[in-house]
Amino acid sequence: MLITIIELLVVLLCLYLGSKFGSLALGAIAGLGLAILVFDHGLKPGTPPTDIIYIIVAAVTCAGILQASGGMDWLIQIAEKLLRKHPGRITFYAPLCTFFLTVLMGTGHVMYTLMPIITDVAIKKGIRPERPCAVASVAAMIAIVCSPISAAVVAFSTISALNGYHVSILQIISITLPACLIGVIMAAAWSSRRGLDLDKDPEFQARIADPEQRELIYGSTMTVLDKKIDKKAKIAVSIFVGAIVLIALLAIFHQILPSWEQVVAVDGAKDVMLPTGKTVSPSSLAEAGIVMAGVTAKVPVTIKMYLVIQIILIATAALMIIICGAKPKTAVADNVWQSGMIAVVAIYGIAWLANTFFAAHMTDIENLLGTMVEHHKWTIAIMFFIFSVLINSQGAVIVALLPVAYALDIPGWVLLGILPCAYGYFVIPNYPTDIATVNMDRSGTTKIGKYVFNHSFMIPGLIAVFVSTIVANFLSYLFMS
Repeated sequence: MLITIIELLVVLLCLYLGSKFGSLALGAIAGLGLAILVFDHGLKPGTPPTDIIYIIVAAVTCAGILQASGGMDWLIQIAEKLLRKHPGRITFYAPLCTFFLTVLMGTGHVMYTLMPIITDVAIKKGIRPERPCAVASVAAMIAIVCSPISAAVVAFSTISALNGYHVSILQIISITLPACLIGVIMAAAWSSRRGLDLDKDPEFQARIADPEQRELIYGSTMTVLDKKIDKKAKIAVSIFVGAIVLIALLAIFHQILPSWEQVVAVDGAKDVMLPTGKTVSPSSLAEAGIVMAGVTAKVPVTIKMYLVIQIILIATAALMIIICGAKPKTAVADNVWQSGMIAVVAIYGIAWLANTFFAAHMTDIENLLGTMVEHHKWTIAIMFFIFSVLINSQGAVIVALLPVAYALDIPGWVLLGILPCAYGYFVIPNYPTDIATVNMDRSGTTKIGKYVFNHSFMIPGLIAVFVSTIVANFLSYLFMS
């Protein structure tokens, strides 16, 4: 038991140091922990989540090319027009804009361009910018579990299928999207009354008493409306949205997906493991008209959905390059592609480290958590939330903990219902989107408190996650159990 605790401390220390250094360090330092567990403690290395990583690479490449085409600027312009047309409702409309941008793009880092505009609209209307800014940052992140091309959603679908719970990407977002949307609206409702109005805030009034500060806050206007949008940028958005719709349709009508015959080993007295992971009896093969030849048989195999997603997204990126003139070098230099690649490294290192530790100590984990989870299955949500606080990635949380949850015999519909709990990294405000939001609010009302945890994102984040999880659990029980 002492050895297990020591190895757990190695894992936690690596996660802490990775979060402290940030960026690529999260995955790299997790790799250091993996080396310690394997070479020093003799643990068998787990399996790196390559299938999930390939999908993330495809999605990030596609989103990066869309940004390079100018399509992102057009989407931001549409959002800005909405916000400036209804400035009095900025606390509700701002998080809705960041929410749906993330749903479309699969990453919350698309909010960087929009956040200065949210601040500008709020200031010009006399609304405390902390109100829309904090909840908009939370909305952008929680929406990751609602995006059909995000790592978290794809990982949940893929890993669930491998554990016997077959749930499509469309089924997942049909639960998480309305649940998280309700959570975000509730967080926005609370935020609409937080803090003092600007004209009554003594700290803000003292700041604008300085002419230089007043000019900095009120003198400039942040906007993208003056940016000319090329027709090809709009075509790129159409291609991208068309690809998302196509993925959703293929998930529903999977009968039209290409298939082929594959040879599998057969023993007349034993069940046969198909390439899909499903086990069938030899008699079932015979009833299906599959002819066995000695110790082998040819069985029909349909292409897996995670491969379909990769093919479509990579092809979509190619179409935007060819048709819309998007420049790959520009895509590589932009924040969407860079933040996505950082996520790839993080998931690669963290998930591999966690897989190695959990696989080696599954018996101890079952003894520790088994009784509690058996009687209160929802408590697995606490584990997801705490793990997310440590590693700053919903995708990594899903890849690392979902196999453990299935090993504890937790039903798939319960795990789908607690999916919003994979977002907990607002608790410690060191994530780039939170830091950027604080820096972009030139009024100074969005802040990290003196005691770190009393920051602007804490209560909106807790409300959004708690409400989203309650609603998702209800919907999942109603439609997926």
